[in-house]
Amino acid sequence: MTEYRAAFDADVTFLNGGGLQARGFRLDVPAAEVTERALADLFVRELGLLMVGEVRLRDVRVFAEAHKGLRTSGAPMRRAGRLVELNHVITAGMTTYPGLPGPEITPHLTRADSRGRYAPGTEFAIDRISMVGNTGTYLDSPFHRYADGADLAGVPLDAVADLPVVLVRLTGSTEPGVSAAALAPYDVAGAAVLLHTGWDRHWGTDAYGGTDAPYLTEDGARALVAAGAGLVGIDSVNIDSTAGDARPAHSILLAAGIPVLEHLTGLDQLPPTGARLHAAPPRVRDFGTFPVRAYAVLTE
Repeated sequence: MTEYRAAFDADVTFLNGGGLQARGFRLDVPAAEVTERALADLFVRELGLLMVGEVRLRDVRVFAEAHKGLRTSGAPMRRAGRLVELNHVITAGMTTYPGLPGPEITPHLTRADSRGRYAPGTEFAIDRISMVGNTGTYLDSPFHRYADGADLAGVPLDAVADLPVVLVRLTGSTEPGVSAAALAPYDVAGAAVLLHTGWDRHWGTDAYGGTDAPYLTEDGARALVAAGAGLVGIDSVNIDSTAGDARPAHSILLAAGIPVLEHLTGLDQLPPTGARLHAAPPRVRDFGTFPVRAYAVLTE
């Protein structure tokens, strides 16, 4: 296959002042027909130029010649690992926790109405959502439980992003409560401790909100605080038992400044170790709970 190169003169100006001139510069090109705009872009990328204002080319010649190789022509950068969704999709009217209203999703500006506001062929949709913070897969900040606790805007980013995952597999357990004894084998210091109960299989059914759902016991919560856990999550309807009114796991974890992540899903796709969790909510002042797009990065 015939390969092509281009030769040209170039004058570059920069947005922050100054300029650059090149004479007889030669560059590999993908084909015999290449636009000056594409050639200018190749030139800028090859030299790694930043804050470029304008590139003017002159005396452009394209000719058959074997490629010499571009710095930018190597293999594309790859992600550090595979991404795994750990969140439920939010839909209008869905039930997350029994008794709480489902989200209302309505148009604020329809595409049809927007056409009269913009140039021909340009349209937008602006939608409105009304929901309680406890919708879908959500994060509880200390403010959710304590008036003087850190709200969503006060939770440090390093408390909810890029955390090493400690996966506690509990599927098949005959006991709904996750006790300190079940957690004892794990080194959880600074980690996102994710309790994989498999209860997410009931999501969207009446069984999901049942009082027999898995939960973290009071002594289990105290053990995680003592061991220095960074975040605690569960793929069940609540981190606490809903059979009564007490909420010891919430109270203990949030008092220690440990965020709680509820209604996870997809934990069966995670390895026991080697994953990192991201579950950052928006920074909302005087608000305690908000949905997150929780996901894990799996190291290859």
